[in-house]
Amino acid sequence: MLRPKAAVLPDSALVPDANLKPPPKRFTHQVVAEQPFYYASGHADAAPDGRFAPGTKLLLLEHGDGPLCWVQDRQGLCAATPFAGLRALR
Repeated sequence: MLRPKAAVLPDSALVPDANLKPPPKRFTHQVVAEQPFYYASGHADAAPDGRFAPGTKLLLLEHGDGPLCWVQDRQGLCAATPFAGLRALR
């Protein structure tokens, strides 16, 4: 069996500790189409830190006046993402 060469990922591949919490027990929203997420809400004009896949279930943590809201996914990742791309679960 041939194994690929091991590679060390850069520090930018790490999720900041502040953006990780224990996974939620319930979900309130679902991602309609693939959309970006950001580790800090003030970086919406910057490159996204990742993307949520369509159908991802999220817990809405906070939604203010702006276009971004704070959500948490099933792995416990907390991130800011556009609220317009979410739909409420029934």
